[in-house]
Formats: sequence, C-alpha cells, structure tokens
Amino acid sequence: MDAHFLGIADLVETPAVAVVVDVMRAFTVAPWAFAQGAEKIVLAESLDEALALKARHPDWAALKDGPPAPGFEMVNSPGMLRSVDLGGRTVVQKTTAGTVGALAVKEASLVLCASFVVAEATARLLRTRRGDGVTFVVTGEGGQADEDLACAQYIARRTTEAGTDAAEFLRRAAESRAAAELTEGVRQGVHPDDVALCLELDRFPFAMVATLEDSLMVLRPCAVPPLTDEASI
Repeated sequence: MDAHFLGIADLVETPAVAVVVDVMRAFTVAPWAFAQGAEKIVLAESLDEALALKARHPDWAALKDGPPAPGFEMVNSPGMLRSVDLGGRTVVQKTTAGTVGALAVKEASLVLCASFVVAEATARLLRTRRGDGVTFVVTGEGGQADEDLACAQYIARRTTEAGTDAAEFLRRAAESRAAAELTEGVRQGVHPDDVALCLELDRFPFAMVATLEDSLMVLRPCAVPPLTDEASI
C-alpha cells in the first residue's frame, strides 16, 4: 500500500482514499456516539452551521470542543459521552481538527475517519482497497500531533502486516502533547477517563465512512467482516 501522511494544510489535491485521524478526541468520540445509539453524525463546517442545523432539526444533538455552550448538548469527550443515550438520533459534530480534516477531503472516493478504538476495522476495510494509494490526514497540531501520526502509521502497518504490535504506537500517543494537556486540565470539557478511552485499542468492531449526502458530510459506522485470506497478510 502506498501510504502518505499529511497535515490538513499540506493537502494540495484530492486523494482517492483518505483516512482522517483524530485520536484525542473527535474520532474517538464519534464511535462512542455510535455505540450509544446514534444513527449518523453530521460533520459541521462551523459552530454557527452546527447550531443552524440543529435549529432546522430540533431532534438532532449538537456536540463541540471545549466547555459546554448554549445549543450544544454535549462536549467532545468520550468519558462524558458514555452516559448519554443517543438511540436513533443524529449528532452534529464540530471540532477543532477532526471535522476540519474530514471536510478537507470530502471529494475523495473513500473517506474514513479513524482513531485507535476503530484501528483494526479501518485496516481491514483498507485491505479491500489494496490497489489504491492512501492518504492519512494527521489532523492535530498542523499535522505534527504524534498521537494522530502514531495511529495513522499503525493502521497503515496493520493494513499490510496483520501481526504488527500496537504497543509502541500506543506509547507514543500516551506521551503526546495532547495526552498531557488532557491529563493536566489545559483543555476544557474533559473527563478524567478521556486519555485512557482514547488509547483503547479496537474497542469497536466497525470502521467509520464519511460521505456527502445532500451537501452535508455524514459519518456512519461500517461493519467490516474479517477477510478470508487475512492469515496470509
């Protein structure tokens, strides 16, 4: 697999296949939302768009980075989301990096959103596209966030080497600036369990595919069965 690792600002052309990585915390929060019953997640361009979408669809639930704010029922925290019942609801998500990265590659033929909690399912889906080059979008810190780069590199390795050990990649994520900021309370809207939840490998059995639906970028879970020839990878 021909893999490239780029920051959002480094994207000069639309890739065929894009994997947008945000470990801490957008694309750890998104699979938790699906686990809590959400039907789909709409990735908003801005906070104003998120609120406008919610105004048009009062039954939707809005989620943002940082502290709680009027109009937003949830913040971008997996620890807090664990206790929220989202059965059948649509979630509107706007974050600083993850949603921005996904929208930057919205014209790609396949857009996956990923973190460690869906790493193996993401790699399995990529194995079905072996002939395609893959661009991993490292969303945090202008493309320098080591938790995102470590996760992207791990998924890329798992795509071609199913026996790859996650330990070193998880260690890098645990020692990242983002992990320290979450642990030390530098960021707002944080649960004490957030870092540990972001480092749970393969917690969920699905990948997440984002597609354009009526001009909106919509994220949905995608079941990925084991490939019959995985043992030979």
